Amino acid sequence: MMVYNFMKYIYWPPTATSGDFVIGVVGDNDVYNTLTKWYGTKSKGSQKIVIKQFKSASELTDCHVLYVGKSKSGAFGDIKKALNGKPTLVVTDKMGLGKKGSGINFKTVDSKLKFELNQAAIASANLKVSSQLTGMAIII
Repeated sequence: MMVYNFMKYIYWPPTATSGDFVIGVVGDNDVYNTLTKWYGTKSKGSQKIVIKQFKSASELTDCHVLYVGKSKSGAFGDIKKALNGKPTLVVTDKMGLGKKGSGINFKTVDSKLKFELNQAAIASANLKVSSQLTGMAIII
């Protein structure tokens, strides 16, 4: 659910606001199934949301958001390289990936789920972040 909520606070460049709004998932069937069930029929503005599942970095196509599950965190370098220069918000769920270039990385702090926001990674993807999201994040 948080992946979907992040979309409200991220601004994509005008070149990414036509066609379908694609959320990709690599390495986590449960997240893919949940996103498909809950959001597969929704829209983001005038864009229809489409959920796609990828098995590896070599399969990646253009997407607005990419969730990288823990099982694929070892391939993060290849995933990051495949998305270089594209307006994609990369969301991860493994300690250390925020500092390695994930835009948003989930982490547990004092038994609570929090998220890190890597402003340099967001800027390099040509995305902008609402101050509301920045205010809720652990900035790295």
